[in-house]
Amino acid sequence: MTKYLIIIEKTESGFSAYSPDLPGCVATGNTSEETEASMREAIEFHISGMKAEGLEIPKPSTKSSYVEIAA
Repeated sequence: MTKYLIIIEKTESGFSAYSPDLPGCVATGNTSEETEASMREAIEFHISGMKAEGLEIPKPSTKSSYVEIAA
């Protein structure tokens, strides 16, 4: 099992998501949960297409963390 970081952002009309390790792989949805599910499907489809074209599948390399500051 491989884990790819996804970024989910609020938009004017719902949510959008992308994975920094998979350029061009994006998804949208009405809720954060719907967007995450759509992104999972998008990643599977994206990787399937890359395999069909004989392209190398990028290994996950992006990390995330939060920093706490006084606001």
